[in-house]
Formats: sequence, structure tokens, C-alpha cells
Amino acid sequence: MVTAIPLELPDSPLGTDVNKGLALVEDALQEVAGTEDALLTDASRHLINAGGKRFRATLVLLAAQFGNPHDPRVIPGAVAIELTHLATLYHDDVMDEAVVRRGSESANSRWSNTVAILTGDFLFARASQILADLGADAIRIQAETFVRLVTGQVAETVGPAPGQDPLDHYMSVVTNKTGSLMATAGRFGAMLSDASDEVMARIVPACEALGIAFQLSDDIIDVASDSEQLGKTPGTDLREGIQSLPVLHALRAPGPGGSRLIELLRSADLTDSRLHAEALALLRAHPAMDASRADMRRWAEAARRDIIGLPDVSARAAFEALCDFVVERSG
Repeated sequence: MVTAIPLELPDSPLGTDVNKGLALVEDALQEVAGTEDALLTDASRHLINAGGKRFRATLVLLAAQFGNPHDPRVIPGAVAIELTHLATLYHDDVMDEAVVRRGSESANSRWSNTVAILTGDFLFARASQILADLGADAIRIQAETFVRLVTGQVAETVGPAPGQDPLDHYMSVVTNKTGSLMATAGRFGAMLSDASDEVMARIVPACEALGIAFQLSDDIIDVASDSEQLGKTPGTDLREGIQSLPVLHALRAPGPGGSRLIELLRSADLTDSRLHAEALALLRAHPAMDASRADMRRWAEAARRDIIGLPDVSARAAFEALCDFVVERSG
């Protein structure tokens, strides 16, 4: 089941159009995941059926509103973007040794690492097949995006270089791993609908900045929200030793009374429920949270600056509403 982004579209025709488009994307995802091999079909549809926001497909469809949104290339472009995103999730879960994804058992846990890796490869191949029908530019853009995705993943895996600021390193990772595919979603929507060069010049950086803001808001929510809001245990990144944005701010500027938090972040076993609860409480009260929110708002405003220069159609208001949503969801 798809979990739609809670976005109030500015008028019913736009909402109807985007929802119809998302339904077509969903049908196409099911179709392209099908093969003659039952195991590969089940594994490929595993995360599709687990749901998701389809945020990237939504960006494609909204960006297409600045051209011809009913161009027959738009839906395949949105499908290729979602397939690429889904493929990265299979590979991420193997690298992270994850056991749960979107509230369901991860593919690597249900089957094996080998099956999960090959399923991700299969979905990448399916995306490439679709893009081959959309022209050389689409294939080139996808390849450039994949380079950025892998570059970001490698950087995340090896960590900051000697002397590199960990926060700068983290933002580089987020820009490549998250921002790049969001930017390509906007590019495909504009390009495949034959929107103008002026629209393209604004929609691509706007979607990249919006994607970065979305990831930073996820970091904040993981610390600040309760179980009911998250649908999972708060502080998951903290427990797994992931240095997300709030943690990096806390480590950079401990602040008054921050020594205990630094001690916990640097040396404690935060899989211990008592120590985890203590670290989470200290981090929630730390100025690092305000610094993280300020970073997230800056990226959302960067997106908004490009968005307000777009033609004054309903989709522009929808993009502005997305900027508001990203800020408001993290409090």
C-alpha cells in the first residue's frame, strides 16, 4: 500500500491528475517486477508491496505540469525513478544488515543477501530498459545520477577523510545519495513533458534542495518524535551508531552540560536500552536540535527561492506546499 505524502494539492484538477498518474506508476511497477522466475518476482515486488511515499514519482508528475503532463513519456520516467530508488533500498539493507524495511521483513532477511543484491540489480536493469525507450538523454542522465548515488554510498561507507569536517562530509553524502535522485526526478518531469529551459534551470536545483531538506527532517524526526508519530522506535539511528545531523552538531559544539552526551555518543553501547534512553533525552534537549532545524530550513528555503521563479500554475503552489510540509513535519 502506498503511503501518500500528506500534501494539500491546490486544486482538484491537479490533485486528480497527479493521483491518476501515481496509480499508473503503481500498476507499471507491478508489471515490470514480474518475471518468469517466481522467486525473483516475489523478491522484486516485496518492497513495492510494502508501500512508500512515492515522493520521487510525485516530483516527476508535478514537474511535468510545467509542460505537457500527459506526454506518454512522463509515466515511464516516473516508474524508472521509483525503480532506481527501490533498487538502492535492497542494496542498502544488505550493507546495513537491516532486518526490517517499511515495517516488513527486509528482503535480505527474508531470503538472503545474494537474493537481495540480485533483486536490486534486476530493478536497476528494468529502469534502464524503460529509459532506453525514452532516448539517449534519459539514459545519460540516469547514468550520471547513478555515479552520484554510488559516490555518496562509498563516502558514507569509508567515512570522512583525515582532516575533513564530519558535518561537511555528511552533507556531501546526503547531497549525492538523496539529493541527486530527487534532482533527476524533477529533471525527468520537466524534460519528458517538454517544459522550457527556464523551468528546467529552476526545477532541478529546487528538487535537489527539497530532497536534502527532506533527509535532514528525517534525521530530526528520528530524535524528536515519539513512537506513535514515527511508526517505529525513536532514536533508531542513535542505537545503530549512525551519526545523523543532530549527533554531528552535538559533537561539533557540545555546549553547556554536553559532556555527558558526548561521552555517551563517543563511547557508550547505545544498544543498551538505559543508555540509549539517556542519550536520546540529552540529545532532544541539546542546542544541536535547533542547529539541525536551522540547516533543514535553509535547504527548504533554497528550494523555495527557485520554485517561486517558476510559472504561476497550480503545480508551483504544490511545490511550495511541499517546502512547508518538509519544515512542519519535523516541528
